[in-house]
Amino acid sequence: MLSPDQLDTRKDLLLAPEWLMLPEGPQQDMAVLVRDGRFAQVGRLAEVSAAHPGLAPIALPQRLLMPGLVDTHTHLTQSFGKALAFGEPSEIFRRIWVPMESMLGAEAAYLAAKLSALESLRGGFTTVVDAGTRSEAGLDAVASAARDTGIRCVLGMICNDAGLEGDEAGTRCILDAAATFLARLEHDPLVHPSLAISIPEAATDRMLHDVAALTQESGRRFQTHVNEHLAAVERSLVARGQRPLELLHACGALNASALLAHATLLTPREMGLLRDSGAAVAYNPVASQWKGNAVLDAGLLAMLGVPFGLGTDGTRADGFRLMDAAEATQRLTHGLANGDSSCGGGWLWLDHATHRGAEAAGLGSVTGRIACGLAADFLLLDLDVPEFVPSWDLTWELVRFANRDQIEAVFVNGALRLWKGWPPAWDARALMSEVAAIARRDVQRAPIQRVHPTTDLHRAQQRPPAAA
Repeated sequence: MLSPDQLDTRKDLLLAPEWLMLPEGPQQDMAVLVRDGRFAQVGRLAEVSAAHPGLAPIALPQRLLMPGLVDTHTHLTQSFGKALAFGEPSEIFRRIWVPMESMLGAEAAYLAAKLSALESLRGGFTTVVDAGTRSEAGLDAVASAARDTGIRCVLGMICNDAGLEGDEAGTRCILDAAATFLARLEHDPLVHPSLAISIPEAATDRMLHDVAALTQESGRRFQTHVNEHLAAVERSLVARGQRPLELLHACGALNASALLAHATLLTPREMGLLRDSGAAVAYNPVASQWKGNAVLDAGLLAMLGVPFGLGTDGTRADGFRLMDAAEATQRLTHGLANGDSSCGGGWLWLDHATHRGAEAAGLGSVTGRIACGLAADFLLLDLDVPEFVPSWDLTWELVRFANRDQIEAVFVNGALRLWKGWPPAWDARALMSEVAAIARRDVQRAPIQRVHPTTDLHRAQQRPPAAA
């Protein structure tokens, strides 16, 4: 029986899974050599073994070795309130997330981010893209939490400057801090710097332009939420005379460094601007299901060649359920109307959860594929379960049948981060106990406004009055 001791990548490791997931699909009779945190060789088992006669291959029968999943849009410091948003109408960031995150000190932000990172690893994500925290003390705390859990993180620094129009000193202070942040994390092995503006209306035209220029010059990502809610689109039209994505284009901020979260409410013109810009999109199907105003046509994005990945938006950190939601949402909102029964045939969603998602996150040269020279970010999946017997189409089965309890091991940068759902190097249950107390304190003191009560209270309110 396989044990974590056999997977110690502090030494060279030659793995021979029954199945290996490559960009062209699952392959058999393959092997990978993991050395110094990277895939040093990927090829036929006989060839890789012959090249390393001193290494005994570790046979992994009924196992799939696949790239770790990429969450192209999340909020790591929102874990304390993740169950407070159920049933809420749109723009919950105004009533829940901003008030809650603003209360988090450095310790609370660290714990919230560490809990989110643990959930993400348990859900098969080896890379997450964090859109930025509203905690003033939280940025370094999030970076520390990512390193301590061992997850790869594209970390956004928020550069909002609404209200600073004409304040040259204030504007310069934000831009200097942004440049310093990009330089400080330039060579970090796990935390990749990014700049963010919460939504276009939260910044001046100049800030939008300059932040996008900084990220393009440095080869990093500029993150913003765009065209997610009808209210935001209409506010932008009233205040600026343009829809949010049009505003980015007019400011020179819609460039190849941009990673746009949601982009669900797009006109044909905006779709054309997006296609021509080289910008990437984070498609968040669960967010659309739970609190959005529309669903992005991801199939159309793929046809137009717009880079996109799948994102959780902090809803639930479960990569396999995310792929299932992506396909199901596309089918229900677009496929039914035109008789498209396959909506990507499974491979579309797997690709955009792995290597295409890594490209959208700006990390295509770092992770997302099982390929020589890339970081050894991967999952070992147990296929010896009833849902995969018999197996006829492994790729589509992963999208529709796979479950996170099949994830036997999670590796990031060649290190074993989780074994059967739990970290071998630190005490996750102690973290959970600590979070339970601190989260209750911070949520209770935050000026959160909820429209819907908790389930039991809501049920009681809906109960018809007793007969007299």
